[in-house]
Parts: sequence; structure tokens; C-alpha cells
Amino acid sequence: MKGDEIKEMSMRERLIQAGITDLNKNGTKNFSVRRIAAICGISCAAPYKHFRDKQDFLLAIIRYIDHLWDGRQQKVLETVQGDTRKRIVAVSVEYVRFLVENPHFRSVIMLQDSDLDEDYVEIRRRLNQKSKDLVGEYCASVGMTMQVQNFKVFVVRSLIYGASLMMDNESMEYNEENLEMVASAIDREFDL
Repeated sequence: MKGDEIKEMSMRERLIQAGITDLNKNGTKNFSVRRIAAICGISCAAPYKHFRDKQDFLLAIIRYIDHLWDGRQQKVLETVQGDTRKRIVAVSVEYVRFLVENPHFRSVIMLQDSDLDEDYVEIRRRLNQKSKDLVGEYCASVGMTMQVQNFKVFVVRSLIYGASLMMDNESMEYNEENLEMVASAIDREFDL
């Protein structure tokens, strides 16, 4: 991010961006509001004008990511109407894009920590809910059992996270051809 872009951000957003970076480097156990304040060039008390406490700060970070993902997801769903299977594929490929273009978000989304409160876990769960709902809708429409539906959700999520990780670590190039391969693999799963 360029210096001019950072200056134009609100202090709350600057804190959230710095918080995402801190979570990536240090995890939740060593997440430091004081360190984040120093990075942002403000007093150690200033973040508490924006967040009640550390948990509220962590919650704001996951809400921020959820808000960004929800906006992208809604745009995709507006362009693909009607066909549930096509909607599953479109949302899944867009999620791969989102995760590859924002690798620092992926580690926040994947955090598994007993210190995270229920609100954080619920918002993180919501990030995947639309694809799960679409898979459920499709499976119900063709008479698949709940066991098969759960398997389909597993496969779709595995393809999303696997492809995004492979593209991020450059074992698979991030390009339209490979995104189309992901789309084909997800679509083909519903032929089985």
C-alpha cells in the first residue's frame, strides 16, 4: 500500500491494517495493541478510542475482512442469476481471487485460537456460509443426501483453500487459465 493511500485511510482503518499485519507475524497470543499503535505513530492509548479492548480490536479485524469479502461476493452473485451450480462456481473462484490477492487475510481467517470469542468465530464462519448454502441448495434440488452435501462442501472448500495456497506460494501460477481449471474442478464435482 502506498504512503498516500495510508494517509487517506481513517485512523481506525490504519489500525485494522496494522492489526492484520501484526496477527500474521505474531498470532493472537502475542497480538500487541501497543505495538500496533507505535506502527501507526500514535500513543498506546489512542487505539482504545476505536476499540474497547483487544477482543474488540480482533473482532473489528474479522468484520473488516468479512465486509470486504461480502462486497465482492455480492457483485459476483448479482452477475450470475438463477443457476445455482454456476453461482457456486462463480463464488468459489472469486473467493480464490480474494484469498490470493489478500494473503494476509487468509491467515486471519484460518486462526484457530481458544482465546477468540464466539463473535469472532461466528463472523469467520460466515465468510464461508454463502458457498455452503449454495451447495446445500443445489444438493437439495437434485435429491442428494446430507452426507453427500457435506462431502461436496468439503471438496469445494478444499479446492478453494488449496488453490489459493498453491497460487500464493507460486507452485501454481495465479492466472485466468488456472482459475478456469479451479472452476472446472468445482463444476465437475457436481457431476459426480
